[in-house]
Amino acid sequence: MTTTLEPIREQPVPPTRARSARTGRPRALSAWAWGAVGVLLVALVWELYKLLGPADGVVILGLRVLPRTTDLAMPHIWDMIARLIAPVTRAEGSPPLWGVIAIAALTTLGIAAVGWIVGVVVGIGLALVMQRWRLVEWGLLPWIILSQTVPLIAFAPIVKSWGSRVEIGPVQWQDWMSVALIASYLAFFPVAVGALRGLQSPDRIHTELMRTYAAGYWQTLRRLRFPASVPYLLPALRLGAANAVIGAVVAEVSTGLQGGIGRLLIQFAGQASGDPSKAWGPIFGSIALGLVAAGAVAMLGLLLKDYRRGEAT
Repeated sequence: MTTTLEPIREQPVPPTRARSARTGRPRALSAWAWGAVGVLLVALVWELYKLLGPADGVVILGLRVLPRTTDLAMPHIWDMIARLIAPVTRAEGSPPLWGVIAIAALTTLGIAAVGWIVGVVVGIGLALVMQRWRLVEWGLLPWIILSQTVPLIAFAPIVKSWGSRVEIGPVQWQDWMSVALIASYLAFFPVAVGALRGLQSPDRIHTELMRTYAAGYWQTLRRLRFPASVPYLLPALRLGAANAVIGAVVAEVSTGLQGGIGRLLIQFAGQASGDPSKAWGPIFGSIALGLVAAGAVAMLGLLLKDYRRGEAT
């Protein structure tokens, strides 16, 4: 009996994957374009309101619902941009404002990154426990949601006070660790909820198929649940990164940590009466910091593109 080997034929590309490859780049360019349009629209509304709005703002029933349009309250967009290029102070050799903001933003970004990593580890760990035992989910998930109602600006000084009493051998608690802990406190929540929903997303028919293959819990987790959770986990990681930045900035303001962009917000806000455009510099830096953090996490989507068959809804 003789056998013949047929030539290997190239498998056709699935229509959905080919379609996603064709539309992926135009969709990304469209997202960037709409983002730029949104920024320009905000700047246009700002300038139109400053031009047409009353100097004392819009007051309804004795309450000011829209701000004043004076240069002290609402500087022009071009004045704020020009102030970023100008030196911080009038002293000779003073660095430009954008340089000081960039250094402070990098400091805050490093602290927020530590908090984000801790939040991701804790969030995924809680999601694994809740997915494994439904009773734990019923008892733990309401407390996880309730934890996000604690006012952060009041909680941060308490964390700093507790941390100052912590000593682990030769390692002493540093002030930046309190800020990182606050950042992780905000970051773990979306990660835990997103990971839990993703781990529970496989259909029953798929889990039963893994049982017929005699696959254990860890093998099912690695081959089925974790790949299925990627479309849910990636948005949660991006949201967690943005929350970590917010937590770091607020914690820096509350604890008085030096060197970060939160400290610049307080410092320059005190100088707003004489230099109103300067106070907006750290605000722009904080916005850019959040975008950089979320964008850096979004790069994970390129590494996990094979698992992004469909986005979570």
